[in-house]
Amino acid sequence: MLLENYELEIFNSKCNPGAMLVHCFAHLAQDVSAALPYLNTILGGFEYTPDPPSVTFKVQGKLITVHGRKIAVNALKDEEEARKIIEWLKREINDAWDRREQIEPSYKAAPRPKLIEILKLLPKTNCKACGEPTCMVFAARLTEGAKGSQSCPELKPEARRALDNYLGQFHFPD
Repeated sequence: MLLENYELEIFNSKCNPGAMLVHCFAHLAQDVSAALPYLNTILGGFEYTPDPPSVTFKVQGKLITVHGRKIAVNALKDEEEARKIIEWLKREINDAWDRREQIEPSYKAAPRPKLIEILKLLPKTNCKACGEPTCMVFAARLTEGAKGSQSCPELKPEARRALDNYLGQFHFPD
């Protein structure tokens, strides 16, 4: 087992102290840098930085970055959700490390959808029904995996299918 324990730090955003969501750092007792290329392969990292090594994932609207000695997670409801995510990552890190002989390490980010391609498929009404101020911002949220086509009530069925087909080419883990 590579990662045995960590210390969890929960905090509110310094930029927005009144925010309802919290963030966390898991300070790792062991250095997991060597496992990151394998974890990147398994989970399809959104960003991979080789030096110093880190891999970032966008999962259900949360940004999760795993560094050698720290994991950072944003937009959490509470400490319980933070612990669930960190425990899941601990299992994934250890599994990737245990199976590294069978995994081809990846030192690149997974391909991402292109903002302009998404925007072409949207109605461009800026109606705000999706909860975003403009279709451009909504398209950006789609590229992150934070929103899906169902969040746009203005999309016609044919356009929704086209958007879902386009986004289906990219890996957004649940």
